[in-house]
Amino acid sequence: MNEASPVIRPARREDADFLARALLSATRDTHEKGWFDIVLAGKDRTPLDFLRRLTLTSTRSWWHYSRFLIAEMDGAPAATLCGFRAGDAYPLTEQALIEVARGFGWSDSERYEMWRRGMYIFTCTFDTSDDTWVIENITTVPEYRKRGLIRSLIEHSLAEGRLSGARQAQITFLIGNDAAERAYARIGFKFKDERRHPDFEAATGVPGLRRYVRNL
Repeated sequence: MNEASPVIRPARREDADFLARALLSATRDTHEKGWFDIVLAGKDRTPLDFLRRLTLTSTRSWWHYSRFLIAEMDGAPAATLCGFRAGDAYPLTEQALIEVARGFGWSDSERYEMWRRGMYIFTCTFDTSDDTWVIENITTVPEYRKRGLIRSLIEHSLAEGRLSGARQAQITFLIGNDAAERAYARIGFKFKDERRHPDFEAATGVPGLRRYVRNL
């Protein structure tokens, strides 16, 4: 029998727990620690608690549930990603983080330290046009890998990007993630550039980020 096709749908508020786990997995990639582990180091709240709230903020950052698509298999979320116009979501990053931190009652100094710990990421981020369609936080539940779910999600997201008027899409990932690089190349993305920095490597053990793009 043919394997059932995934159901692709927009994420909903009730997906917050799944999206929190997906965000943590996406930032860790294949490593022990990711950006949120580093940013939230020493806090009594778990990263998942913070991330759940981050998907539900009033600020529609690139972590907000409304930016995500979900692939369901057997009626359960199996994979996800977010897609957005860069100028609509990236500028709201700090505002969303502050909103969650204030919800936990963290002081100004605690919020400053949180932000300071994560600043290494900006040593390897890219200049991105506001009109670029960005795909981020790509994650598949382990038991559903190698079933084409991410390809289906990316194709749906690219269609959204075209409707938004974007002419180019981009995906970034940690240098060394060869499996992701091959997967993105198979669906038409091509290498554009990469950024490396010693501060990034000191924090993560990875030299930096690589960017792939494709026209829409």
